[in-house]
Amino acid sequence: MRSKKSTSTPTKLNITSFDRIPHLTVDSTAEIDILAIVLRCGPQKNVGRSHHRCREITLCDNQRNQFLFTLWEDFGEIERHEIASKMATEADLLVILARSIGISNYQGLSLQTRYNTTVRVNPNYPQALTLLNWAKENKTLLLHSPSENTSTSSSIAPMIVTPAGQQLISIAEISSAPYMGLFYVEAEMAILAEFQDFCVLECSGCKQKKRTKDRKDFECPKCNRTTSLVPRCSFQIDLIDNTAITTASISAELGEKLLSMTAEDIFDMTCTKRQSLSLQHVHEMRSNKTFEIQLRKSSWSSSNTTNATLSILSYMEKQHTPQSTTDRTCKKIKPLEITEVEVMPTTAAAGPPNALGKFEPPTPTKKV
Repeated sequence: MRSKKSTSTPTKLNITSFDRIPHLTVDSTAEIDILAIVLRCGPQKNVGRSHHRCREITLCDNQRNQFLFTLWEDFGEIERHEIASKMATEADLLVILARSIGISNYQGLSLQTRYNTTVRVNPNYPQALTLLNWAKENKTLLLHSPSENTSTSSSIAPMIVTPAGQQLISIAEISSAPYMGLFYVEAEMAILAEFQDFCVLECSGCKQKKRTKDRKDFECPKCNRTTSLVPRCSFQIDLIDNTAITTASISAELGEKLLSMTAEDIFDMTCTKRQSLSLQHVHEMRSNKTFEIQLRKSSWSSSNTTNATLSILSYMEKQHTPQSTTDRTCKKIKPLEITEVEVMPTTAAAGPPNALGKFEPPTPTKKV
């Protein structure tokens, strides 16, 4: 049976902060308590072979860290309905206290309910009231909407803003990090592999990717109905700092924003018209600029080998302070050339850090 909600006198909560979660050991028995702001409520999903019902909500703390919180089965109906109803009728953002929740690293670090989880909306604790007041003052910033050019057919991921003061890690150190989770880097962004598809087709219902470029309706075995395919922006981008180069995936509205194109436009150009995507404007816009990037390191297994991949959750151009007169007279530091940095593969077999092999970066295709 599910636990009853506590009616005890409010006291100071013993909660886990969001910035600690990536450093915790993920196991089947670990449980934490969190206090967070609710930004968005997602639709119902049916996942796995047993088609378990769930709904995802996007949570945020007062450092603008975000996590997806999966509400399984009854939690997705009862608690999610209460949250969605309050969000629709109240002007301010909500705060929830979720106790005894689990941490999952399936397809990236996230949070999820357990059988003994309890979820309270706007609880009467001093810490909750403080967070509520902060959410009121920063509501516009927290609910920053994506570009009008964003395709509404894309599977929308949370727009995560890199919090100020987060600990940065170099690209060379990411592969040796002993855990999966979130990382923050400062790096330049480039697209060395120019002849990518830049988009994939996925089922409009379950969002499962299909290995085809034909958008005709089909019988989806997972949705168990006739459905259509919709394009979703997805491609590989190279991240460069003064220690190494690595490749990460970027998708949905983040990829559309970087390319200044919608997924529909990308599909029409690359698949319907069978033309190469012009990236000259992307190269010009990103040239000699440094970005604050939030990455998620995930793992997957194949043939008894564990592999790691990187995906971009957010990025923003680093704001440089204006140079003083003295600074302008100083000699400028020469940008590091691609041939001068160590190159790391994005996907590598798990093992000791020194086991990573080195390889030369691909030679950019010469344009005619």
